[in-house]
Amino acid sequence: MSEADPEPFQYDAAVDPGEKRQFRYEVGETYLGDAVEIPVTVINGEHDGPRVVMTAAIHGDELNGVKVLQEVADRYTPREIHGTLVLLHVVNVPGYQAQQRYLPIYDQDLNRSFPGKERSNTAERMAHHVYRQFISKCDLGLDFHTSTRNRTTMYHARADIGNADVEHLAEVFGTNVILSGEGDDGSLRAVATRNGTPTITIEMGKAHRFQPALIEKALDGVENVLADYGVYPDGDVSEPSWRKVMGPTEEKRWIRADTGGLVEMQWGPSPLVHEGDPICTISDHFKDEEHVVEAPFTGLIVGVLENPVALPGHPICHLVRITPETREEIEREITQGEFDGYRSYGQRWMADDEEAE
Repeated sequence: MSEADPEPFQYDAAVDPGEKRQFRYEVGETYLGDAVEIPVTVINGEHDGPRVVMTAAIHGDELNGVKVLQEVADRYTPREIHGTLVLLHVVNVPGYQAQQRYLPIYDQDLNRSFPGKERSNTAERMAHHVYRQFISKCDLGLDFHTSTRNRTTMYHARADIGNADVEHLAEVFGTNVILSGEGDDGSLRAVATRNGTPTITIEMGKAHRFQPALIEKALDGVENVLADYGVYPDGDVSEPSWRKVMGPTEEKRWIRADTGGLVEMQWGPSPLVHEGDPICTISDHFKDEEHVVEAPFTGLIVGVLENPVALPGHPICHLVRITPETREEIEREITQGEFDGYRSYGQRWMADDEEAE
């Protein structure tokens, strides 16, 4: 069977096969009536194949994915691509400019606004443009995020593993940890998956900065996907040495503070903690009262508080339970100094070449 002829990628205009186009696409207006435009790269390959959409900065202060997409746009050319790459470098431009998570003024969450509406609030209008013109026209999606401010997260994927197409995409991307779930209503991955574009979220590190070790891991994950789906036939697919898939029935828990005060993190040097290990101590300013927060079970800390003060109910860390077999694999990797590209310093994740603040 001969290869099908590649087709143009159509939005308001068309990107022909063999063309790479970088442009800004209008999704709204400012108070002054100036255009709000998102930066877009479309690489339409010389050969037929799947269309892959990648998105970053749906939350405007989550920057690791912005660097990932910049590198992807620079790395691949139409000559070597079988299919199309659609890169939405910064989806939430107003939030990005203000360096905050939500759309400014009204604090609307763009990632609860998909697929959007043509005549609705600002977030839903922006989501409508983005979804209709780009996301809905693609075959699979990668949505890059970080944790919110004052927290950080280990490198992992979020995916609906009850959907076989999504499960395959998540496994191919190659994170050690996959948290399973359909996603929140109005989130990009939930809506796109439901409408036939299998999509996963990649969570990586913290807001407001680039973390080179995580960015490199994400670029490897992108190549895994492109190679496996035949979009980049010259690429290699690598598999992690261990994988933990957290299904809906498996235990994962935000450990929360029961008292207010100053937080001194004690877990480390890796995110593996055993039942009864101290995670942190919360004390008052006079050190008259100290409360030790212990791990309720053996697991991985996949998200952690960075702000060193807490109120009762504040999340301290996100802990997922692991089996003894997974623990042994992780311990071997820790011994080899290869645990997921991270080091821990006090209460915060660090990239390998990043100095402590």
